[in-house]
Amino acid sequence: MSETALAPVGTDVLDLGVVLRALADEHRRAVITELAVDQSDGERTCHSFNLPVSKQTRSYHFRTLRDAGLICEINYGNKKGVRLRRAEINRRFPGLLDLFVADSGSREDR
Repeated sequence: MSETALAPVGTDVLDLGVVLRALADEHRRAVITELAVDQSDGERTCHSFNLPVSKQTRSYHFRTLRDAGLICEINYGNKKGVRLRRAEINRRFPGLLDLFVADSGSREDR
């Protein structure tokens, strides 16, 4: 099976405004939080996230995250894998992902 990486934007052009707009949506924040909590940075399929939205809306959310430079998508033809661009995000926005991890921990304590 052939795989094609869908190129995210370069690290040097990660724009704070674009990133914050992408993270303004609760579903996209949930995806980034799940990815940030998993320190192994393994690849996940788009359907492994519990998003209560249609397939079309799910695709839109992942495209928005990819276009903002937060994730890398790998196209396997009939499915897509996603991976957090942790190193690039931490280099450009130190501490941003730590906020998501800390927030997820505080939500579990409630």
